[in-house]
Amino acid sequence: MGFERELTAINRWLGRTDRMALEHLDAGARVETKADGTPVTAADRAIEAELRARIHSEFRGDAVLGEEEGFVTSVGGGRRWIIDPIDGTKNYARGIPIFATLVALEVNGTLEVGVVSAPALRARWWATRGGGAFRDGAPIGVSTVSSLADAHVCSGDAIRYAEAAGRLDGFLALCRGSARHRGFGDFYGHMLVAEGAVDVMVEFPGVSVWDMAAVAVIVTEAGGRFSSLDGEDRVDAGDALTSNGLLHDEVLALLRAR
Repeated sequence: MGFERELTAINRWLGRTDRMALEHLDAGARVETKADGTPVTAADRAIEAELRARIHSEFRGDAVLGEEEGFVTSVGGGRRWIIDPIDGTKNYARGIPIFATLVALEVNGTLEVGVVSAPALRARWWATRGGGAFRDGAPIGVSTVSSLADAHVCSGDAIRYAEAAGRLDGFLALCRGSARHRGFGDFYGHMLVAEGAVDVMVEFPGVSVWDMAAVAVIVTEAGGRFSSLDGEDRVDAGDALTSNGLLHDEVLALLRAR
């Protein structure tokens, strides 16, 4: 079963929400703090509301899970849309251009479609299960680096979260053993893995389903591997590792909680 209709719809919706994100950014992104301590802006809320409205209009009855408005159950059919309206809200609020809107579609528990749109970078990545991965219409694929000593490694907000998870020693060993470590956090490190520009991206505890669902589809369709830091094939573990696949098990072993 193909998902051309859904992918076409997502790309059309994101044309609108990309403009919304940039308009809010130009106007100055005022930040509020939610009850869970995470930041939110008017753009987060407006973009999620827009996407929910479009899903309700065009795919009536589907379930929706979004960062800002939570979960709305489906009428039936086992379809769930997963939305992160602004991934990288802290970047967005400071005017750093590394932010994106993430949309995924899960059917009967399997992630089928993932799209990541980063308007300030003028880039959009997408994939459908079994259909390959693309950036702006061009096919992408992971690297063929097989030695950690030659690998480029990315991570999110690493040190304090790695320490809290009991993985700091392993993370430091990973960074020391690699050719280069850089902190391209949020969606971007994973997209660099999918493109083959980076070989490993590590997310320590603190990420959610909406941060990882679209990313997982794109990286795996680009030929890479996605898992939790315990090696599980799941997007709801609260942490994540993406890689070109060749380095995955070695990195998991290094990051094993002590």
